[in-house]
Amino acid sequence: MSAQQNGNFGPLYQMLSGISLFSAAGSGIRLRCYQRQAAEAIVRSVIENQGRTFVVMFPRQSGKNELQAQIEAYLLLLFSREGGEIIKVSPTWKPQSYNAMRRLERTPRRNPLTRGLWKKESGHIYRIGNAAISFLSAATGSNIVGATASLLLEVDEAQDVLIHKFDHEIAPMAASRNATRVFWGTAWTDDTLLARELQLAEACSTKSAPRVFKINAGDVIAEVPAYGQFLNEQIQRFGRDHPLIRTQYFSESLSGQTNLFNETRLQRMQGCHACATEPLPFERYILLIDVAGSDETAPQCGPMAAGIRDATAITVCSVHSGEADDLCFGQLEKQPINTKTDGVIWRCIHRQLWHNLPLTRQFEKLSALIRFWNPEYAVIDATGIGAGIASFLTRTFGDTMIRPFSFTSSSKSDLGWRFIAMIDANRWQEPVFNDGITDEEQISLQQLFFRQLRGCQSEMLPGPEKKLRWGVKNGTRDPLNGEPLHDDLVMSAALSAVLDEALWQPNQQTLIIPGIDPIKEMDKGF
Repeated sequence: MSAQQNGNFGPLYQMLSGISLFSAAGSGIRLRCYQRQAAEAIVRSVIENQGRTFVVMFPRQSGKNELQAQIEAYLLLLFSREGGEIIKVSPTWKPQSYNAMRRLERTPRRNPLTRGLWKKESGHIYRIGNAAISFLSAATGSNIVGATASLLLEVDEAQDVLIHKFDHEIAPMAASRNATRVFWGTAWTDDTLLARELQLAEACSTKSAPRVFKINAGDVIAEVPAYGQFLNEQIQRFGRDHPLIRTQYFSESLSGQTNLFNETRLQRMQGCHACATEPLPFERYILLIDVAGSDETAPQCGPMAAGIRDATAITVCSVHSGEADDLCFGQLEKQPINTKTDGVIWRCIHRQLWHNLPLTRQFEKLSALIRFWNPEYAVIDATGIGAGIASFLTRTFGDTMIRPFSFTSSSKSDLGWRFIAMIDANRWQEPVFNDGITDEEQISLQQLFFRQLRGCQSEMLPGPEKKLRWGVKNGTRDPLNGEPLHDDLVMSAALSAVLDEALWQPNQQTLIIPGIDPIKEMDKGF
């Protein structure tokens, strides 16, 4: 028998005739249309013991977390006499479960209908009368077997919860009472728990009884015009086609494995400047250095030689303000590209590729290059054997100019996210070789750079870290000559992301780059 039918609530149920009234009259929050539709369907399923499964996909910063807290507080008060259990699972304990508890705690505290009625138990349970909600972590290794949800089972950020963890430890929590289940989250790849449940819910959804509440940024802007300004800033920063923009704001799922640098991105990289062989006065230069080792037994190779080993790649860039309004024509498809953008524009002007050079010789040549170009900064791969060269260069030129970068799975992921954001925002520009340009080495290196880009594969790993595994896989062959294809030129260019945000300091005269990883925020920014 449903809670509504057994009459236990009496006047209380009549007073709380809906979640919208509870939020507006009690918390002073007017639910938006898309929030109200989802809330009413979920609450109805709980009250009437329908045991339905819902998928709620909202863009970032569109009110998902506030809606969760309102629903949870409302149900706790509504079932405070009859009793019942709500289980809420998040991908991690800190910060996600911890933040969810703080959000819920604020709601009953400020609502006069619940103020003074709620209490906290055991550090992770909130109770009003006989109704309680427990917060649990779905992190790998967490022991959550045995909890029971009689009213509602919520899986927050379901795209980051492992399918195996849900199926074996979380799903049984709702079995004994056929509790309503809600999967909250934002789009990610098409092989996540959220994507699977979305497909199942869509198959059961009807117009009169919807199971899926999936909105995008346009739906939010229709009710909150200020959201459009926020979104425009994000698009200017990352580009509309950046994976995080597509998923977090437009609810567009991605393939788990993909070619990271598609033809659209390659087109966006085309600039309208020429390459250079020497520095010009008043230009700002940055050197980007990806270090490779040498095989002492192999014959010495020229700068354009190809071998089984990767090479030390040097990319020289000039950096410019993004305020210029240039109209360029892309080299690949001859379509106009408006390069006006916020942030720093990186223009690649020169490349070098050194195969099989001993480290001592690399240090000598790098020192000579730095003295020749006199850059503001030189970012150098300090991973493995690169650490020694980075250390020597730092001693020679100082830690103000030399910026070491160590590749790890996390730092490389962050680097990839940052680099494609620069590309999608039209802020990485390649030189154009017009008729009459005879620098065959630079033309060949750019062509190799684009072949390496096309050879890069990416895999978006499950989990809240949003890790990106990317690069040219071992065994990939160069389509031009059949020899092994590496990603040294690509990694060299990507090192620009280490400095990108620090270089852009609007309305400030002095540039200060703190001694921390400037791409750190991508770990938890979405």
